Amino acid sequence: VQLQASGGGLVQAGGSLKLSCTASGSFRSINPMVWYRQTPDKQRELVAKITTRGTTTYADSVKGRFTISRVQNTMTLQMDSLKPEDTAVYLCSANFELPDRLIRTYWGQGTQVTVSS
Repeated sequence: VQLQASGGGLVQAGGSLKLSCTASGSFRSINPMVWYRQTPDKQRELVAKITTRGTTTYADSVKGRFTISRVQNTMTLQMDSLKPEDTAVYLCSANFELPDRLIRTYWGQGTQVTVSS
C-alpha cells in the first residue's frame, strides 16, 4: 500500500494551490483520508479530513479557505486565500482496511507548501 502526494510549491499570499494524494496497492477500503501539516518547529496539525461518506472536518485556521474532496482513491486539498502561516510540509495519511481485514495507517511523503508575504 502506498500514498503518493503531489502539488506543493511556492505561491504568494492570497494565491491558491491544489494538493493531491493517491492511494495504490491491495486493500479493501480506505477511511478516513486526512491531510496534516508540519511546521518548521515540528508542530503537526490536522488540516482536513474526509470520510468514505464524504463527511469533512477542517482545522479552524483553514475553514472557508481550504476544501477537501475525494474521488475513489484520490484525495485533493484545494487551498485558496493562502497565508504565510500556511507554510508547512503537508502530509497525507489514511486508514486502510487490508485484505486480511486488519486496519493500518499509512503516510505519504510530505509536500512542501511555501507562502510568501
